[in-house]
Amino acid sequence: MPLVEKHYNVTFDADQRAIVGLSMGGEGSFMYALHHPELFSSAAPMSADVGPLTVEDLKKELENKGITNYSEDDLQTYFEQHNAVELVKGMTAEKAASVRWYIDCGDDDFLYRGNAALHVLLRDLEIPHEYRVRDGAHNWTYWRTWIGEGLRFVGEGFRR
Repeated sequence: MPLVEKHYNVTFDADQRAIVGLSMGGEGSFMYALHHPELFSSAAPMSADVGPLTVEDLKKELENKGITNYSEDDLQTYFEQHNAVELVKGMTAEKAASVRWYIDCGDDDFLYRGNAALHVLLRDLEIPHEYRVRDGAHNWTYWRTWIGEGLRFVGEGFRR
């Protein structure tokens, strides 16, 4: 952001800044907005990985990559810092609600479980958000039908 702000005529105001992404970019959208909610007015992750769903999932993922030199404390810390559900649990509701959320994931997407879990948590905590599940999978056929709606959501946030 500092590079863009230095070279382009953009505002420095978080109320005029959003983060949007799909798939791996959606995961980045979650992570940046949850780690730094003060920087963004809106976040629109789509078909996003919310991070490892459990510490055991993380452990299996590392072992599949041949990584075994970690402590249980390291695993727990990584999990808490790289799982969107855990990040929201560690925030105040006010801080989590400071970002306008638009979460979208297809009903046949392999990442639907994490997105649904995050939606349930946000709802239980009464954190306003838009959550959309539509017919589709983790592919461009699905994403093309969303891009306009996601950008419209972000743009509406700039008008406040």
